[in-house]
Amino acid sequence: MTGAGELAMFLAIGAAAVALLFGPIGSAVARRIGGGPEPGNAHVDIEEMRALVTAEVSDLRHQLTEVEDRLDFAERLLAHSGPENQLPGGAHR
Repeated sequence: MTGAGELAMFLAIGAAAVALLFGPIGSAVARRIGGGPEPGNAHVDIEEMRALVTAEVSDLRHQLTEVEDRLDFAERLLAHSGPENQLPGGAHR
């Protein structure tokens, strides 16, 4: 075999190896070696994420309720503020 033929064969084998390693077969092997989740266990991950999102939404609702209560209090305080709620001599200085 000539040098050009050997080079062409080497490049073809190298290209096939790169395609396998970086393609779907390579990613499946990497998941298996790395201990990643099985494709059939995706529902477990989805349920965990759903539980986290549900807890976060519940926490945000609680915080929103607290903010609404504080806003109502501030609005009532501002609506009732008049001269009787001011310190004596504060406006005349």
